[in-house]
Amino acid sequence: MEPEATDNGSYTVNDIHPCYESDNTTYLFTSNPSIICVLLYVFLGALSVVTICGNLFVIISVSYFKQLHIPTNYLILSLAVADLLVGVLVFPFSMTFTVTSCWYHEGLFCKVRGSFDATLSTASILHLCCISIDRYYAVCQPLAYKSKVNDRVIGIMILVSWAVAAIIGIGIIFAGFNQGKCEESCLIDSLISTTLAYIFSFYIPVSIMLSIYLKIFLVAKRQAISIQNTTGLSTKSSGATVSKMERKATKTLAIVLGVFLLCWTPYFLYLIFQPLTYNVTPIAVIETLNWLALSNSMLNPFIYAFFYSWFRTAFRMIISGKLFQGNFANSKLL
Repeated sequence: MEPEATDNGSYTVNDIHPCYESDNTTYLFTSNPSIICVLLYVFLGALSVVTICGNLFVIISVSYFKQLHIPTNYLILSLAVADLLVGVLVFPFSMTFTVTSCWYHEGLFCKVRGSFDATLSTASILHLCCISIDRYYAVCQPLAYKSKVNDRVIGIMILVSWAVAAIIGIGIIFAGFNQGKCEESCLIDSLISTTLAYIFSFYIPVSIMLSIYLKIFLVAKRQAISIQNTTGLSTKSSGATVSKMERKATKTLAIVLGVFLLCWTPYFLYLIFQPLTYNVTPIAVIETLNWLALSNSMLNPFIYAFFYSWFRTAFRMIISGKLFQGNFANSKLL
């Protein structure tokens, strides 16, 4: 059903969005927000707070406890920084100046918001790509893992991930990308810029990660069959098998990847196919896809806490304030 116009030519708020009204040319935040609007922003504000606190706990845990100072966790730490910045920067932008407002405006504010969004989402996907490479060596080449994946290599991975993400984010500003409709004269440019940006920042890394995790799965399966069929393993062959801890770490990080794909794939599919049509996507659909994608930054700390007992222990110590009562950096986290 089409929204009805009022006497002054504007649409009723509830027909468009609980927090917005339209005058046929733009959407403006209503001066008289409804209860639904207030509850919506309270919910989104709580989402932002939970995202910030959860990822802050991950950052403190990995930074403080020496037991967690391992290459994989440094990647998790940097990923948590990206998710924390989503809660600090992107969430407030999206709450106060949502996708709806950027739909018809192409000002610097919208471009900066889109740049933050693209930079941090690209940083997340590239970190997950690096984590998959780390897991490949840990599971498929365990004897060479420590020599090939050390602190220096991890540092390079982190720097490259952030550098590429920043280049894509800055490029979006200069390319004039926005989420709205483009005039016919620039439709081809819009298609090229958005398609290329998200092919390199999402589809290619995701394809690489899925291939790596498939390889890990096949190798782990072969190793499990080999262990079942072999008795009296030598010390060398025992050392070559994947430890239970490595298997659990790989499973957990594969779940992190799966949750990321569930949250972000609908949004990236929308970004690819939206320029192909002149039909305006309903506002509710746009915002739902946007917030589904952003909610991924909140979920990762819960995944770590659910699967890792040492993260749960670290979180409890942080929440209880125990870290302020002494030096527990060398504590054994069970």
